[in-house]
Amino acid sequence: MGNFDWVVTKTITPWGEFNVLLSENNTKVKKIIINPHSKLSYQSHKKRQEQWVLIEGILTVIRDDDEYILDRSGESFTIPLGSKHRAWNNTDKPVTFIEVQTGTYFGEDDIIRYEDDYNRK
Repeated sequence: MGNFDWVVTKTITPWGEFNVLLSENNTKVKKIIINPHSKLSYQSHKKRQEQWVLIEGILTVIRDDDEYILDRSGESFTIPLGSKHRAWNNTDKPVTFIEVQTGTYFGEDDIIRYEDDYNRK
């Protein structure tokens, strides 16, 4: 069994917050909370794929221009490497999900944004 680097850091964003729960060379795990009527940027990554697991709420996901709804706790969704994607909360209550990243690099600068409600680059 490998050595784990348990990290709990909280980052406040324009759309909600994320907490890094685990950070290693080959994986990063985040707990993401999206505020009501908020959404993440439409984005892709060159160096990582993601697996999302819904914890609470109703999450709308856009992946490569197709829309999906996650509405059951424990429901999971895969974001392949290079796939354009967006998480979106269309409800009046916060949405919480766990994001497991796997790949070769997990920095926030591996985000290519195509659309962003908050004018981030």
